[in-house]
Amino acid sequence: MNENKKVLFIINKYSGTGYRSQVEGAILSQCYQLGLEATLEFTKSRGHATELAHQGTLDKKYETIFAVGGDGTVNEVAKAVVHSNQVMGILPCGSGNGLARHLGIPMKIKDALPMIGSASVIAMDSMLVNEQLSINISGIGFDGHIAGMFGKDGKRGLISYSKLVLREFLRYKEFEVNFQIDDSSFHQKAFVIAFANSSQFGNNAHIAPRASVCDGLLDISVIRKIPLHQVAGFAAKMFSGQLHKSAFTDIKKGKRITLKFEEPMTYHIDGESQNPQDIFTIQMQPASIRMLVPIHSLSKV
Repeated sequence: MNENKKVLFIINKYSGTGYRSQVEGAILSQCYQLGLEATLEFTKSRGHATELAHQGTLDKKYETIFAVGGDGTVNEVAKAVVHSNQVMGILPCGSGNGLARHLGIPMKIKDALPMIGSASVIAMDSMLVNEQLSINISGIGFDGHIAGMFGKDGKRGLISYSKLVLREFLRYKEFEVNFQIDDSSFHQKAFVIAFANSSQFGNNAHIAPRASVCDGLLDISVIRKIPLHQVAGFAAKMFSGQLHKSAFTDIKKGKRITLKFEEPMTYHIDGESQNPQDIFTIQMQPASIRMLVPIHSLSKV
């Protein structure tokens, strides 16, 4: 910690499966013990976290700005701090918390709070998907389709998500796509195309097990549709971090990717559904966000 003792917490009460008011008291108590001046702000609508974070970056008002919520809240705060000297932190309160899990941040607030006083700052990569910021996982195809339906469903949590995936799996078909990854061009069929900065969607579902947020490269996971009788084995590989060993998965690395489709495709950015597009450009932004991570995670991110 430097001489600036002010810390901003941007809280999304609607992230995840339910907000607990005890979170506020726990944050204030931890900051008091560390001699920090804490400011708590609450989001009121989609995009509000970006506005609050932008105000917090003015004149280097706060040493650290924390996103308290899920991957969507984290993305919104990141939009205000990317390409700046502002330090960002995450206190996970979402339903998936993919980036927080990859960074080794504890999922329980009481376990994550000590990080405020004892953590390190990394220079984390981000990416642009059709000029929109993504810091975790963005995807086209089945996961984009699910993201759109999940957002409309109104129910959060792993159980609700799993039911939705199972229901839609049989209906959704493979699609054709033309790839250009850096200087390499090819054509392929796919069911899911994931652009991975970190290793996982959330809930320990590792879509790109070997991804790093500090290597200056994107992991592009191209997944074919899995026969129904092999879904269980595929899921076991995903949740055990062995998906790269699956015969249905092809993972490539690159810095700039262009994809072209015959018709507009559903997609998501960090879990948030977007309007369908037929052409996509994905650009890596190395070392573009100063992110606070637990010291024990430094060798793993």
